[in-house]
Amino acid sequence: MSLLHAVSHLAIMAFALSAVMTTAWLIQRRSGHTGWIDVCWTFGIGAVAGVASLVPFPEGGGPTARQMMVALLVAIWSLRLGGHLLSRTWRVGDDPRYRDLIDQWGATADMRMFLQVQAQAAVALILAVSVALAAHNPRPQLGLSDGLGAALLLAGLVGEALSDWQLRKFRSDPANHGRICEIGLWTWSRHPNYFFEWLCWLAYPVIAIDVAYAAGWITLLAPACMYWALVYVSGIPPLEQHMLRSRGQQFRDVQARTRPFFPFPKLGSGG
Repeated sequence: MSLLHAVSHLAIMAFALSAVMTTAWLIQRRSGHTGWIDVCWTFGIGAVAGVASLVPFPEGGGPTARQMMVALLVAIWSLRLGGHLLSRTWRVGDDPRYRDLIDQWGATADMRMFLQVQAQAAVALILAVSVALAAHNPRPQLGLSDGLGAALLLAGLVGEALSDWQLRKFRSDPANHGRICEIGLWTWSRHPNYFFEWLCWLAYPVIAIDVAYAAGWITLLAPACMYWALVYVSGIPPLEQHMLRSRGQQFRDVQARTRPFFPFPKLGSGG
């Protein structure tokens, strides 16, 4: 693929994801339900990354087995997470992280939220490009690294789905009203669903990285970017600030005894 074709494909992906997130901004603005932002983000990545994975490369050839496998993996990820977020948004409507931001921003909330979702489109582009690069690894046949990558992504999906199910089960019990979930995987991590979401994005470097494929190293940006976003920006920090405001000392006690991200028993004072 020539540099011109690569740049044009990148521009098309960037435009598509920006358009998706602009639509998300309009939907949340009209409906008042901020949960639609993450719904659109997830389905947008799945659609753009899936199509980009199947683009013939080199030109003239049909999709390879690897391209079809990677497109299927990102589609499964998108449908699983997007379906979960859609169900939650349909029932609850608002995401407390975004609602807190809107309350803090006041009169400038509309414009700042638009800039926020465009920043999320940029993150989505990094993820989608990583998926496409993994799909276009030129190794002629599927191999061990492809199987390991697929297994890693599926393990992440199972762990995330289990985390979500445990949380729903806990919240559905009236006896747990006002309490913080500390059952199952939530015993070992305050955010096991975030950890397993990050684990999914490690799959693409495993598939992509090869000594004969220099572009494959770019896919390391996917797990790095997702870790940064979840742990330091849009995941844990705003959610835990909300929990501290709403649950106070109860949540501080949970913070003291549970790791924030990696789901392993906390020993001593380590985080």
